[in-house]
Amino acid sequence: MAESGSDPEVLCLGETMSLVAPAVPVSLEQARTFTLSAGGAESNVAIHLAALGHRVGWASRVGDDPLGRRMLAVIAAAGVDTGLVEVRPDAPTGVYFKDPGPGGTKVYYYRAGSAASTMDENFLADERLDAPRLLHISGITPALSDGCDRLVRRLLTRERRARITFDVNYRPALWPVEQAGPRLRELAQLADVVFVGLDEAATLWGVETAEDVRKLLDEPDVVVVKDGADAAYALSTETVVVPAPTVEVVEPVGAGDAFAAGYLSGVLRGEDGIRCLRLGHILAAHSLLSTEDHMPLPDRGAVAEWLGCDEEQWRNLSFGGGVASKEGE
Repeated sequence: MAESGSDPEVLCLGETMSLVAPAVPVSLEQARTFTLSAGGAESNVAIHLAALGHRVGWASRVGDDPLGRRMLAVIAAAGVDTGLVEVRPDAPTGVYFKDPGPGGTKVYYYRAGSAASTMDENFLADERLDAPRLLHISGITPALSDGCDRLVRRLLTRERRARITFDVNYRPALWPVEQAGPRLRELAQLADVVFVGLDEAATLWGVETAEDVRKLLDEPDVVVVKDGADAAYALSTETVVVPAPTVEVVEPVGAGDAFAAGYLSGVLRGEDGIRCLRLGHILAAHSLLSTEDHMPLPDRGAVAEWLGCDEEQWRNLSFGGGVASKEGE
């Protein structure tokens, strides 16, 4: 957790729900045992950043119920400052379930009327928003309610000190593409750094390449486009491309949050575009090895070696046999 009296470098704002997942990667119908953890795009990013040594806070609302209290404890124990999370007695904590299967993982949400959906433009005072270097939000939040939509607009249009990073994170279960497409483009155009998958950009805006995305989102300083298992692009005044390393995928949900955290850690450390993308790839690849949204980081010595290797060595990396990890690093 952030030291007493010290402001976070990054503030992540958005809903976190109780995540129920099979303890081993089998379907919900077949599973006999389950894990209960905290799952939310923005808090996932916060947990990864805290593990990387950054001062990071998470802001949201949870219900005054056992699930909400458990999530607060879990996220705080991961080193994230939860002082800006409000506990509401009048609304529950949301829940979702992961259902792994041969064709991919399906996710079932039970979040209607959740405490987080009651956030609106009056959530958080300006001085709280001006403290961090980065404010991380996603396209999930404006889909939760009209109030949450007004909150995100306020964050993006107010005069601000913090740079805003925006992960498009389109969720079809929350709103139809006809509504989400123009709204998410409008919001992304107001951010400083944007993360988007090429597949979701194709769904939302009918684009085909990373360059097409950059033409569509021409206002942000940097647009980071993730092209699945192939590569990631950072497009600003120039384009940087880093291929994705090979990994045996156990379960893909949460890898995008890990990628964003790795990239943002590089930004905070003043790394160049290649090393920022590599940090994103390393955390995402490690996340793909587990059904959990976050897990202990890869060995730091290995990470340092991977960051410094040349392009051919990077292409030949394999995470397939698992990556050495040290608890607490």
